[in-house]
Parts: sequence; structure tokens; C-alpha cells
Amino acid sequence: MDASAVMQKLKPGRLLIGGKPSECASGQKIDVMNPATGELLTTVERGEAADVDRAVKAARQAFESGPWPKMNVSERGKILWRIGELIDKHRDELAMVECLNTGKTLKGAQRGDMKPASDIFYYYAGWARNLHGEVIPVDGPFMNYTLREPVGVVGMITAWNYPMLLAAWKVAPALATGCTCVIKPSELTPLTTLRLAELCEEAGVPDGVVNVVTGYGPEAGEALGRH
Repeated sequence: MDASAVMQKLKPGRLLIGGKPSECASGQKIDVMNPATGELLTTVERGEAADVDRAVKAARQAFESGPWPKMNVSERGKILWRIGELIDKHRDELAMVECLNTGKTLKGAQRGDMKPASDIFYYYAGWARNLHGEVIPVDGPFMNYTLREPVGVVGMITAWNYPMLLAAWKVAPALATGCTCVIKPSELTPLTTLRLAELCEEAGVPDGVVNVVTGYGPEAGEALGRH
């Protein structure tokens, strides 16, 4: 895919909270640069504590009141598989965005980032189907069994160097187990994480299950860590 065509498609990145694109409370932006050329690619929101609080609230509501944690594990697995298919479908575009935003080679992004990212979702799609408890034999008039349940909202902070792959490593197992997510990608390389969240929704992940807050570590990252 041509770099100029991809750059023309890049739009200012919004926060994704509760399934809706959102501006940050402060109204401030972060410039997202091409490190190879120093060229401005686009801008994203400068999320802070108030935005993180909104995202966590949305994720908590989706966990407590939404269908995702209660969904049949096989159905969750099908949605994770679909996410993997969508990553493969858009692999060239995603790799070009990763190339422009991180400075790595296009071929490296295709083979070392996007292919493993889709494979992670395929893997956890199958793994989700094996999330079942056990009945444990015990003496006496008793019945012992284990029941595996999702734990709640998972906060995720990812680094700049493998943004898509690191997000996949964190998001896929959380989704497979029925948890909801708030992701804070690196302010240097947030673009493919925002796109991954869109693909999750396209695959059928309900609103509020995957939330993304872009911002700086001492502002958004620290606030997420406090939760």
C-alpha cells in the first residue's frame, strides 16, 4: 500500500470510550510524528485523569451490565477469531501505519507485527473455548467444582516499539476471559492501537468493552495505574 495514500486517510485520533469517539476534557492534542522524517502524521487527544476515569467507568459498566462477561465462551471465541481475520484483511494498511509511526521497515511491520498480532487473536479464540471448570471427586455427600469467572476491568499500558503487537498480547487474553479493557498506548505510537479498537468493534465486541485513552505517562498512565 502506498504511503501517501495511507497518510491521506489518517484522521485526528479520538479517545474511544464506551464505544464512542470522544474528545479529551482539556481539549489539548498531541502531535504524532514520523520519526524517520520528522513529518507530522496527525494528532491524538491528550487524555488525562478525568478521561481515564470516564473510560474506567465505561469499562466497569460494560462489565457489570453488558453481555460480554456472560457471553458463551464459544461465542467470544468466534469474535476473537473475527478480529484476527480483520487484522489480516487490513494487514498492509496497518503495517504501513506502523511503519510511518515507528520508523521500522514495512516488511518488518508486516511480518514481525501484524502477522503475529492476528495469530495471537486466533490462538486465544481457541483458548477461550477451553475456559471451563472442573468437577473434583471428594469423599462424602459433597460436590466440589471450580468455576472460572472474569475478574473485571483490565488496565493496559503499552510501549512505543511494538504498539500493535503489545496491544494484541494484552487485549486478546483479557477478551477471551470475559474482561473489559482500558488501554493507554504510548503517546509516540498510538495509531494502530486506535485502529485495533475499531476492528474489535467491527468484529462484534460490544460497546465499552475496549476503551482507548491516548495521553502522556505522567498524566493518563499514572491515572490508569492508580485504578
